[in-house]
Amino acid sequence: MNFSVFSMMAHASLLVKLVMLILLFFSVVSWWIIISKQLLFSRSRKASEEFLADFWESKTLNNAYESAKASTLSPEAAVFVSGFNELRKISAVRGSQVAENQETIQMKLAVMDNLKRAVRKAQLIETERLERSLAFLATTGSATPFIGLFGTVWGILVSFQEIGARGGASLAVVAPGISEALVATAAGLAVAIPAVVFYNFYANKVADFQSDLENFSFDFLNLIERDMLTRK
Repeated sequence: MNFSVFSMMAHASLLVKLVMLILLFFSVVSWWIIISKQLLFSRSRKASEEFLADFWESKTLNNAYESAKASTLSPEAAVFVSGFNELRKISAVRGSQVAENQETIQMKLAVMDNLKRAVRKAQLIETERLERSLAFLATTGSATPFIGLFGTVWGILVSFQEIGARGGASLAVVAPGISEALVATAAGLAVAIPAVVFYNFYANKVADFQSDLENFSFDFLNLIERDMLTRK
């Protein structure tokens, strides 16, 4: 018998072949997620660097807003756009209800509370966007070794049945069936290991993005609050 991987898969039982197809599905989807996430994170990081440079060089928030709208992949830009839109809505309501010089400190603090909630919501949305599909990598890393192990156990059971039917347990009888079964375990590990490695890698990248988002949000809110509280 030919002991190449493809030959052993071809001679495996129907259930083992089904297990291999399931593992193939997990592998294809996992690698698609891995590649797409790498592209997303690289482009988002570059877009964030460009937006932050423009933001700190902008003389007004309106100029920064134009730069943010053009930077669709930057999480910081998305947070800024959300906060700026909320600030414009609040300013429109304030302008129609009370004169600017009649605003109390309590009213200004209430405005800041609304703005902080809008910014926080935008942060959560951006974090969810960056984390999307990572749960599949975690599921793949934890589930596929056991799926492969199930295929191995089933293949060994089939091998023992063949041993009983032939009435002999020589190496020539046992080796083909067991080797076919062990391929499923190897396949499960081959699918799980990259998924676990890249899940941890991308989880750390998301944590870095979250930290940067927090820092930018604090800076943005501090600018607005300082301007509002010092304005007469």
